[in-house]
Amino acid sequence: MNLRAAENESAKREYHIPAEVDWEMLDKSKFFVLGAAMFSGVSASLYPVVVLKTRQQVALSQLSCIKTAFLIVRHEGFRALYRGFGTSLTGTIPARALYMAALEITKSNVGNATVRLGFSDSSAAAIANAVGGLTSAMAAQLVWTPVDVVSQRLMVQGRVDPNAKFPKASACKYANGYDAFRKILHTDGPRGLYRGFGISVLTYAPSNAVWWASYSAAQRMLWSGIGSYCSKPDSKTIMAVQGASAGMAASVSALITTPLDTVKTRLQVLDGDDNGRRGPTIVQTARNLVKEGGWMACYRGLGPRWASMSLSATTMITTYELIKRMSTKNQEVLT
Repeated sequence: MNLRAAENESAKREYHIPAEVDWEMLDKSKFFVLGAAMFSGVSASLYPVVVLKTRQQVALSQLSCIKTAFLIVRHEGFRALYRGFGTSLTGTIPARALYMAALEITKSNVGNATVRLGFSDSSAAAIANAVGGLTSAMAAQLVWTPVDVVSQRLMVQGRVDPNAKFPKASACKYANGYDAFRKILHTDGPRGLYRGFGISVLTYAPSNAVWWASYSAAQRMLWSGIGSYCSKPDSKTIMAVQGASAGMAASVSALITTPLDTVKTRLQVLDGDDNGRRGPTIVQTARNLVKEGGWMACYRGLGPRWASMSLSATTMITTYELIKRMSTKNQEVLT
């Protein structure tokens, strides 16, 4: 018995839900095309929140999310909320494809292996989701880190009021994503594009592992609670449970990983000195951050990051599950 069969058997005993869609059941071409299109739209809608989070994390003093947004729009215009979006979108497509492939392949293989080893279906699902989240995050960072470095440099540059206490994070001015890529490569070499790669993996790999495991556990908890009231849920109920589970998992993940994300963001947007020496290390960046505003400075941008992660997780997971069902080779197995 594989993981999908074990999950389906458990589902039938407790409540009726559509069958789990695994890697072997997918039309890969349709899966990646639909994924690229839908996730690009989701990224576009949430991008301004990411810009606000990044600006708050590099600020020299704490500013509220609303004030940060007001200052950006007032001094730089509404388009500043989408600065770097072209670069981010260009990197989103291959990164998401790599992420989804690594996630589904790992979940399928690890899930089947754990079932064969004698784990219960719930434990097998949690382990498969955790390992899948870990490996997919590590794989995606090969693409995401350079994209983050370039797009975040574009996010933090701008014509802001000196009284707003935004730092001059970069001495360079970039015309666009390609110009930023070229200047970073010329100044720092290929290592400059992977600045913060280690802490990115340290931030996102465990976070993804916890998120996917929590998502699986939250779904089972919610279904067990409503199973007696809804023996055969419709598609709206299924999406509501998936969205609520994603939001719960994202809230925990944001609280745990925001300090690492703040240090990572600062590390990626700061330049080296004029003598050509590389920028500050992870430890130096963390010390400077704590020196500026105490330990609470590590949680700058928590509000926008929590909102972004919760909205993104809820939207992404419902979109992701929809994509999987739309890409299934045999639609009859879903009924």
